[in-house]
Amino acid sequence: MAKKLRKTEPGNRPKAKTDSSFDQALRPTTWEEYVGQDRVKKNIKVIVDAAKKRGESIDHLLFYGQAGLGKTTLAHLVAREMNAELKVTSGPALEKMGDIAAVLSGLEPGDMLFIDEAHRLNRLIEEVLYPAMESRKLHLMVGKGPAARSLTIDLPAFTLIAATTRVNLLSSPLRSRFGATFRLDYYELADIKAILTRSAELFGIAVSVPAIEILARASRATPRIANRLLKRARDYSEVQGKKEISEETAKKALGFLEIDELGLEEADRKLLQIIIERFKGGPAGVNAISAAMNEERGTIEDVYEPYLMSIGFIERTPAGRVATPAAYEHLGLKPRSSLL
Repeated sequence: MAKKLRKTEPGNRPKAKTDSSFDQALRPTTWEEYVGQDRVKKNIKVIVDAAKKRGESIDHLLFYGQAGLGKTTLAHLVAREMNAELKVTSGPALEKMGDIAAVLSGLEPGDMLFIDEAHRLNRLIEEVLYPAMESRKLHLMVGKGPAARSLTIDLPAFTLIAATTRVNLLSSPLRSRFGATFRLDYYELADIKAILTRSAELFGIAVSVPAIEILARASRATPRIANRLLKRARDYSEVQGKKEISEETAKKALGFLEIDELGLEEADRKLLQIIIERFKGGPAGVNAISAAMNEERGTIEDVYEPYLMSIGFIERTPAGRVATPAAYEHLGLKPRSSLL
């Protein structure tokens, strides 16, 4: 016989704090709460304020940069500032003409459409977006063969905000139709520490100043990673029965995750070791590195290399990737005389 569960009154059910609820609560709702990316914020504020004065929708916007730098948050913030509804989708979700037609035809005047991973849009979808962005027209083909006919639907004034980590994969005609394009950079250490301090305060997590410093340095200059490390340090602290995330606790939590003081994970260190040991420091082609690591080329180029290059551990040369003396030093290896 199945065990009978005890009924719990709705008002007495404990509210689970999931990672997704944390992420939603941490999302800034004003320009002042959004830390970092000052150059981008200033330019967007000018565009938003000017559009509000004219009573118009803002120009289409394109955000690009590494994952976790705040592109989606900026889209939500712009929509909030314009008092507009933000409809969210992604490149992979728009597979057929009917998908994009349904999304565009469902827009109301002043709405904003946010497309994440825009570099994964197929060319047919892009071609539908060209007239939609430029002249607010949706061109559709109804039927097949000789009986097919063209149908044009007028669209309301709307704003398309696209985000991508691979802006080079967007076609030139699509890129040219955005009114403004912004690149989001890695964050300064001071900004990451401010973000971590705010996140800890929002959820009542006690964190010492040295612990904030350690977590910030290991965050790969990325807010999403910083908040993820804070949550994992909180978990480790609670399991250990600690009331505060101390310097020691932060170090042990990172060690448990196999993340070093600069935020390098096992895969990052493996990549550096392959270049240094198997390819004698380089130059090494990305395809050869991909085969040696048993990783996709795109993963190496999009996930590992950008940060390793930003901290000066890898250099790209016409002949391939080269490990720098700083990479040797970080791994405790002696640089080869040819690189000195």
